[in-house]
Amino acid sequence: MRVIIFVLLLFLPAVALAQGESRPSADSKQTGRGKYIVENVAMCIQCHTPRDANGQLRMTEYLMGAPVYVKAPPFPNMQWAIKAPAIAGLPGYTKEQGMRLLMEGITADGRRPTPPMPPFRMNRSDAEAVATYLKSLK
Repeated sequence: MRVIIFVLLLFLPAVALAQGESRPSADSKQTGRGKYIVENVAMCIQCHTPRDANGQLRMTEYLMGAPVYVKAPPFPNMQWAIKAPAIAGLPGYTKEQGMRLLMEGITADGRRPTPPMPPFRMNRSDAEAVATYLKSLK
C-alpha cells in the first residue's frame, strides 16, 4: 500500500503539470476570439479577402485586401471605397490604433473610413481580441 501511495505522489505532480501545459494561454484564447469576430461577427473577411470569378473567397489571400464586392448606392456625391485594404498584420497600424478604429471609427491618420466600412463601436475587449488576431497574421 505504501508503494502505491509513493508512486501516486510521484506521478500526480507530473500529471498536473502536463494538464496545465495543454490549456490554451490567455493570448491564444484572445487570438481565437478575435478570429471568430473577424470571420463571423464583424465579417471583415467578406470585404478584405479577394474573390475568384465565381464570387468565392480566395482563402490563399486571406485578409490581404480586395476590390470592394458591394456596389455603391445610387446617391450622387457619395464617397465609396473601391478597394478594401489589407488588414492581415494590421499594416500601418499599431495595435492601439487598430483598437481605436474598431472602438471609435478613427483611422491611424485621424479620419473616418470610407463606406462601405462600417463605423464599428466595439467594446475594448472585442477590439483588443480582433487587433491581437490581425497582428498575429504576419
